[in-house]
Amino acid sequence: MTALTVIEHQALESAAPREVLTCRLGSEDYGIGILAVQEIRRFEAATRIANAPAHVLGVMNLRGVIVPIVDLRHLLGLPAENGTNTVTVVVNLGQRTVGLVVDAVSDVVALAAEDIRPRPALGPQGGPDFIVGLAQLGNDDTQRLLQLVDLGALLQGL
Repeated sequence: MTALTVIEHQALESAAPREVLTCRLGSEDYGIGILAVQEIRRFEAATRIANAPAHVLGVMNLRGVIVPIVDLRHLLGLPAENGTNTVTVVVNLGQRTVGLVVDAVSDVVALAAEDIRPRPALGPQGGPDFIVGLAQLGNDDTQRLLQLVDLGALLQGL
């Protein structure tokens, strides 16, 4: 177990969510702060918008609100594929509403502060800035690593 500096601990306390919705992209698990989640919808084809970035599938009308739909697999450099468990997680980021297409959602997990570890330094490139921490889930037989996502940083350019 590594010791955290006071600054690292304070950064984790403020950035890492305590209750997260766990989402699967490929073989990886990601955690999205539950307070940002508005709803989970079955995957529906979006209306394509001309000249939109490749990771933006288009928009959909959600009860009178036009919502951009982002394919997280494509945004994170994974091959795009939609299966039977593919869903759209609708999140609120301040005044914006965005739909995030993920392979599947599994459950809501409550994390204690001691469960969250900072992401390791990954060299001069620094790695993805939208991963604010990591948490180990499961028991000894079925452990998995959950990557905690800062949605504001992930969707910064949208």
